[in-house]
Amino acid sequence: MRKVVVTGMGIVSPLGIGLETNWKAIQEGKSGIAPIFLFDDPSGLATQFAGQVPDFDAAQWMTPPEVRRYDRFLHLAVAAGLEAVEHSGLVIDDSNAKRVGCIVGVGLGGMPSLEQTISTRIATQKYRRVSPFFIPGLIANMAPGLLSIYTGARGENWTATSACASANHAFGAALRSIQAGACDAVIAGGAEAVVVPTTIAGFNAMKALSTRNDSPETASRPFDKDRDGFVLGEGAGFLMLEAEEMATARGATIYGELAGFGATGDAHHITAPRPDGSGAVDALEMALADGGLNKEDIGYINAHGTSTPANDVMETRAIKTVFGDHAHSLAVSSTKSMTGHLLGAAAAVEAIYSLMAIRDGVLPPTINHFEADPECDLDYVANEARQAKVTAALSNSLGFGGTNAAVAFRSY
Repeated sequence: MRKVVVTGMGIVSPLGIGLETNWKAIQEGKSGIAPIFLFDDPSGLATQFAGQVPDFDAAQWMTPPEVRRYDRFLHLAVAAGLEAVEHSGLVIDDSNAKRVGCIVGVGLGGMPSLEQTISTRIATQKYRRVSPFFIPGLIANMAPGLLSIYTGARGENWTATSACASANHAFGAALRSIQAGACDAVIAGGAEAVVVPTTIAGFNAMKALSTRNDSPETASRPFDKDRDGFVLGEGAGFLMLEAEEMATARGATIYGELAGFGATGDAHHITAPRPDGSGAVDALEMALADGGLNKEDIGYINAHGTSTPANDVMETRAIKTVFGDHAHSLAVSSTKSMTGHLLGAAAAVEAIYSLMAIRDGVLPPTINHFEADPECDLDYVANEARQAKVTAALSNSLGFGGTNAAVAFRSY
């Protein structure tokens, strides 16, 4: 089995554009949550804030006609994906293009384009107003499709869609592809941009979102006693994953190893997790076993940590079940406290933060941790980043439909 290593990272999130900008904001414990500015007049919604990428101009990566054709999640995917390729230094050309794949996790796809097109058609009652780019501009698999077009990568090309676990499933698929020899490298990650009225109204109807309109920056408070729901966010994150021998042969900088992957299903409920966390337990244990890691090797877990009453208690139970006494020696944090929940892109940006924790020996904080929940009693790196040497980390993601996926990273 070939080792799979990380040679490049790219990220666009509510904390900013680019890897180092994001990592600086994480270490400073900044919040990327703000009143909604991506559409006009959110006053009719119960939740009027979100995690939105600030100062993003897609024209830096696309021509103006392309910007108009493609949905915002594709803009974000191209920006982050191209950064990951550039960061890796990998030149994709005729000698290797067929051995480089693109696998991208997307949860909902082009909701802004869908909402805008339907609104226009209803307002005009004219089907001819529907753009010929409507379908190709919003379908989920256009994320890897565009990355392939922009980079020249001609290996396997597809989208993983499993709600909030989508990007971890993309990483797992890339891991298996490289291990099996189907590809030598994969541009893998996730992208999402669904901060539109219909999406927010839908999550509001489920009572899933925080409604702290008077204090957006403190609304996402994972593991806190007074958490009242998650905060919707947008963004994209990508890793350049390569076979170890390919990376070392070209003298690439290696930022860590994607060591293991685990995925399970709850078989329980369409939205609620199993209260005992058994599905998450199995995914975490599979990732450890797949990576040949002992429980004591893990120094940090980037938790799913949504800031919802059910998830945070369940995930705490799952971590304690998997790690036993070692659970209280672990650092566990939720970077969703700063970015909000990026749905299909969540696992991608959280994998990057986990790798940066290994690289720099800095544990990301869980901000807005004001009052401990007695049922959430682990070390959540409350409010401030912490210096600590980490040689292995887990990133955990759980989604609607009972889908669970965990990835394990190891220092190289």
